[in-house]
Amino acid sequence: MVVTAIFLFVLIGGMVIGMPIAHSLVLTGVALMWHLDFFDSQLLAQNLQAGFDNFPLLAVPFFILAGELMNAGGLSRRIIDLARAFVGHIRGGLGFVAIGAAVLLASMSGSAIADTAALATILLPMMRQQGYPSSYSAGLLASGGIIAPIIPPSMPFVIYGVTTNTSISKLFLAGVFPGLMMGLFLILAWGWIARKHQLASMERVSWPDRLRALLHSFWAMMMPVIILGGLKGGIFTPTEAAVVAAVYAFCVSMFVYRELDWKGVYQVFLAAGKTTAVVMFLCGAATVTAYMITLADLPNMLADSFSGVMGNPIVFMALMMVFLLVVGTAMDLTPTILIFGPVCAPLAIKAGIDPVYFGFMFIYVGCIGLITPPVGTVQNVVAGVGRLRMETVIKGTTPFLLMYVALLVLFVLFPSLITAPLRWMH
Repeated sequence: MVVTAIFLFVLIGGMVIGMPIAHSLVLTGVALMWHLDFFDSQLLAQNLQAGFDNFPLLAVPFFILAGELMNAGGLSRRIIDLARAFVGHIRGGLGFVAIGAAVLLASMSGSAIADTAALATILLPMMRQQGYPSSYSAGLLASGGIIAPIIPPSMPFVIYGVTTNTSISKLFLAGVFPGLMMGLFLILAWGWIARKHQLASMERVSWPDRLRALLHSFWAMMMPVIILGGLKGGIFTPTEAAVVAAVYAFCVSMFVYRELDWKGVYQVFLAAGKTTAVVMFLCGAATVTAYMITLADLPNMLADSFSGVMGNPIVFMALMMVFLLVVGTAMDLTPTILIFGPVCAPLAIKAGIDPVYFGFMFIYVGCIGLITPPVGTVQNVVAGVGRLRMETVIKGTTPFLLMYVALLVLFVLFPSLITAPLRWMH
């Protein structure tokens, strides 16, 4: 109990006083070292360096770069134009455009923030012009953005797989069907809102214009086909898929769509480099803490506290998901993975739960946390892009958040919704 108290007090205390999460993690590791009378500065440095000296983590900078290139090079905009051409004429059509574009973009970038920023920048002004309620428009865009970490390629799956030694390829494939279900549940919620508020629709696009939009988006649409096809066919690994995605996005942006010049390339690489540095430092800092957590035998201590429900996987999963939902309200997805992944994953294995299924559920709940106050990282992105009050975005997100929670309940009660499609695809 003393180890747990030190872990929580130092980590949470550091964040409360405004310390960056990575620094809080390192400080937590140092505090545990002092408590165990095991302080060694050389060991601290070695674990910090080992946290990002990991081949699978090479996927992270390349997926970040691919997302930046997509937004700067016109791939994201063409995907949105394609969705608008086919479903924009339905009542509340721009909302369905947002959902369709969110699913398509999710199969390319794997970043909730990048996808949400692209969707909000392009669609939010159009939704305002059509007279849509600002709250529901913003809430839908935020809710659609969190599909990105679920449908492969996914940065959170890469980080979770490396952190917990879970197959990244299987995690990728596990996210395909549930990601589509998330889109379906958003369609149901938005359809109800569109009917209730009698939302406007756009003019129907003629078939020649639809075919033109399809032709213009062809090269953008080929990106998920190449990535998913290569992964399923065993042509390349998830890490290699990230490189393929980045190179493909660069070539299409520079030489096909020609919306990116060399000055823009510099800005894209600079932005991707800054984001990568933050993520990698987090990974290194979390490795320090994870090493000390293992040394302090914290997973087994937690297992003892869960011993009463370890024999009932559904009850165990339900309690674990509630715990992670609470964590997600106060912490971003990447720190949640790095801090709690190494602790929770061994417990799930002891409870007899499939590690890939648990890994998917861990990331799914973490994604829900991105649209849950008070932190709500993705909600902050939409509020910033749309210059909206955070309260407005939170209110508009509520119906979609409830749909995601309902889907979470289904996933807990019926694990085969995830494991059965995984077995078929794998």
